[in-house]
Amino acid sequence: MGIDGVLPSIGSKELVAWLPTLLGVGAGDTVVVPELAYPTYDVGVRLAGAELVRADSTTALGPRSPALVWINSPSNPTGRVLPPEHLAKVVAWARERDAIVVSDECYIELGWETEPVSVLHPDVCHGDHHGVLAVHSLSKRSNLAGYRAGFVAGDPALIKRLLEVRKHAGMIVPAPVQAAMVAALGDQEHVAEQRERYRRRREVLRAAIGAAGFTVEQSDAGLYLWATRGDDCWAAVDFLAERGILVAPGEFYGPTGGRHVRIALTATDERVDAAAARLTAQK
Repeated sequence: MGIDGVLPSIGSKELVAWLPTLLGVGAGDTVVVPELAYPTYDVGVRLAGAELVRADSTTALGPRSPALVWINSPSNPTGRVLPPEHLAKVVAWARERDAIVVSDECYIELGWETEPVSVLHPDVCHGDHHGVLAVHSLSKRSNLAGYRAGFVAGDPALIKRLLEVRKHAGMIVPAPVQAAMVAALGDQEHVAEQRERYRRRREVLRAAIGAAGFTVEQSDAGLYLWATRGDDCWAAVDFLAERGILVAPGEFYGPTGGRHVRIALTATDERVDAAAARLTAQK
């Protein structure tokens, strides 16, 4: 991919929130997001004044011709990984309708039980990036959350449109941050170390959550465990809070998340071990 197909962003969250607006999506347009999704997708659609539709398959959309389709693999919150065949089907469906596909791939380096594939992979888009964008973050893979370091890659024509608007809106990544991004993206050793930290925490938490009566579903990749006891998510939030463990209720991510909680792997090793000990002692 040439340099004209990549654009740095001030982290990935601002890009997700403003991307529909920056791409000209507005009133009368439809934006598709996953049924269970990062809330900022919804915020971005509201900022643009467009209509939000939640769907995980093209068949569920019927005759609609959306302006933009969000996909997220690995998913936040569930950790679900979409196979290349599914991604290719979405891209083909969107191209038939002249819709833009944007893939949030901020957790793509964190595959545990399966290997995530980018929407820009030849198996998905057949080497043609027309109408396709991929959003990436260095917050997870490189532990650079405070740097606000992200980027979007894909269709050079769309990247050019974004650049023209963003530079006039002051959405410019400072040169020192860009230099840090270049250094981080050029080194894979620290990524492997970061993966190992998350892998260990995942194993410890997964075992402890299971001992406490939870079932972990999906969670094949990413930075979270998507867990349920079969009851209301707020009851699970209360149960874990009583043991000093803060989690996100599944309702935050969509109507179908009401019986799940999202458990992050972002606490320190010492805090994760302590939480696991409390869970296994009080199972």
